[in-house]
Amino acid sequence: MRKILIKLLFLSMISSYVFKINNLKALVPYYYFPTPKSLKKESIFIGKNAIQLLNYGRMKDSLSLAKVAVKINNKDENLWTILAEIQIANALYQDALISLNNAQKINPQLSDIYFAKSLIYLKQEKTNEAKLALESGIKISPKNFKAIFQLGNISLMEGNFINSIDQFDKAIQIKPDFWAAINNKGLAYYEIDKLSLSIKYFRKAIALEENAESILALATSIQKQNINE
Repeated sequence: MRKILIKLLFLSMISSYVFKINNLKALVPYYYFPTPKSLKKESIFIGKNAIQLLNYGRMKDSLSLAKVAVKINNKDENLWTILAEIQIANALYQDALISLNNAQKINPQLSDIYFAKSLIYLKQEKTNEAKLALESGIKISPKNFKAIFQLGNISLMEGNFINSIDQFDKAIQIKPDFWAAINNKGLAYYEIDKLSLSIKYFRKAIALEENAESILALATSIQKQNINE
């Protein structure tokens, strides 16, 4: 009888303990703390949504979302470049440069950072800074024909026509059907009065893509060389 009584008391204590624990769980709310891995995944998802909003023309909304993504994960250079891209679209050039500098600190070997910087500098009419940024990016990605082409355009704007022709040639060597580089090579030859060569390259550009810019440039070159033609 004594053993049975002790057993019953023991079972009663256990059930009482379990009941108290269950009551405690009911009273104290359960909080979920996301792991660093899930936070990173969520930040990337938000960054992609920010770009989609930008594509839909929702400039302010995309900016807000990109800022949230960076707040969640400020160690991802791609999120900083996404924020910079959206800041550029919102004409927040200084803010964009700060974002790109943050991305550069994380990954200085990402060429897109330097190319984005060059775009900002060109919008600010800082051609020397734009040139330096392009040159830094091209050192990392020497086959980026668009960046080389842009470098040629800066030389063209500065009146350094021989250097611009060299840059356009480099771009064309990488992408032989790059009509814009061929067209601008024609512009450079036009500026140094080598009309036969300018006509040659304008015709090449038109053969690749018939566009008003090349046709007008060709007509102007022909008129200057031979008005009857």
